Amino acid sequence: MKFKMIVAFVDDHKTAKVLDAARAAGATGATVINNARGEGVSRKKTFFGLSLESQADVLLFVVESHRAKSILNTISKVAAFDEEEGSGIAVLLDVEEAVGVAHQIQALTHKVDIDS
Repeated sequence: MKFKMIVAFVDDHKTAKVLDAARAAGATGATVINNARGEGVSRKKTFFGLSLESQADVLLFVVESHRAKSILNTISKVAAFDEEEGSGIAVLLDVEEAVGVAHQIQALTHKVDIDS
């Protein structure tokens, strides 16, 4: 089975909503790395001249290749990446090999059998 990795940098207040949407789109789980910091093309500033950066989470999804694009599009829509400047970014990467995903494949196979 082929896999892809989605790496999403999401405002921390949107993390739960993005995780729920990704699961509904076919993701079987994610790794969340809290308290990341990012900087876009232009820095956000307060009236004191201090930089104002919101906390972000890094979400890592290893997903089946045939589900990857749909999950990526769902994440983008829910997180409003294209509508709100500085709201985050997501990238899709090829996974050459993956270990530790056998239980996910079995769970998916079992779910398909039950649903059929």
